[in-house]
Amino acid sequence: MGQKILIFKIIIFSFFFFSFSSYSQTIIKGNAKIVDGDTIHIGKNKIRLHGIDAPEIDQTCVFKEKKWNCGIEAKLALKKIILKGTDVECKINDMDIYKRFVGICFINDQNINKYMVNQGWAIAYRYYSHDYIEDEEFAKKNKLGIWKGYFEEPYLFRKNNK
Repeated sequence: MGQKILIFKIIIFSFFFFSFSSYSQTIIKGNAKIVDGDTIHIGKNKIRLHGIDAPEIDQTCVFKEKKWNCGIEAKLALKKIILKGTDVECKINDMDIYKRFVGICFINDQNINKYMVNQGWAIAYRYYSHDYIEDEEFAKKNKLGIWKGYFEEPYLFRKNNK
């Protein structure tokens, strides 16, 4: 009986170890197409940027009592950093419930995820990561991007607009 339990534990450990390590060593590289402020396509691979949450395409924010299309602006900010024809390299660390890869993406040596939060076009997605909290504080303090006015956090916007 003890041997069966040990074998079961080894199988379970191996499954989790190899499942996690297979994502953590995957690199997807190529020309990126922008879906929104936190999602890109490289070839047939849909990649969600790890640790950040950008406004949805149809989401608006408020600045000086006027609504503005912050979701579209976040997408344009991501598009601007990812120059056409320049390869993006993503280090995949997970797959989400929608079967998208989740990763940290770079253009040359610049961390795109960090850039989007630091410039105020996405928030640090604390539910999944604490990686970009300092960048969010910088954007908030300097009233950059969505922090120049008022907005509903993207995950709440999604929840309230199902």
